[in-house]
Amino acid sequence: MTEYENEPIRGLPGLLPPGEQIIWQGAPDWRMLARTAFSTRLVAGYFLALTGWALVTAWTSHSGYLGVDMTFGLGMIAVVLLHVLAWLSARTTVYTLTNRRVVLRFGIAVPKCVNLPLAKIGAVDLAQHAAGTGDVPMTIAGPAKLGIVTLWPHARPWKVVTPQPMLRAIPDAQGVAALVARACLAANPDGRLGVIETSAPRGRAFTEVAEA
Repeated sequence: MTEYENEPIRGLPGLLPPGEQIIWQGAPDWRMLARTAFSTRLVAGYFLALTGWALVTAWTSHSGYLGVDMTFGLGMIAVVLLHVLAWLSARTTVYTLTNRRVVLRFGIAVPKCVNLPLAKIGAVDLAQHAAGTGDVPMTIAGPAKLGIVTLWPHARPWKVVTPQPMLRAIPDAQGVAALVARACLAANPDGRLGVIETSAPRGRAFTEVAEA
């Protein structure tokens, strides 16, 4: 039995109130999450560089190759552990979009649930990755009480002072961004839809809810 088996609806802390409907549910692609959030390629490259340096040092000093083996082994362990963490993170994460809110349920050891009312979402952005995956960051209108440590890895990188919750490494990110944008527009008729270019790595799907 896991901590999530008591959920009345998968990914939600309780039953939906009258009039609220689920529009979409999804989760991160764990391989892309490993690359973008856990930086597995960067870590692998770092240890490969260290291994190369250890190899050159061992060859020039004739001191044996034990240090090379240890460096390479530590690198392999680090990369494997990061992939396991990414898999566990994706497995315990559910993103839910309803006609009233966006819900982020996540947490490997400590379950967390973040509710984002559509009326509080000031902008919806899109950052595309390979194979149609991507990130959908959301700007919160008004004073934000969310901490980046609490949200990570479901937060836009480098936005520390004003953290932005993010649907991270999701398949069909462009389609999901459009769904979230339309839901926000329905909740905020005075907002504005933007055009998302398929070839562009980043775009804005919905803006100016805060000024509505």
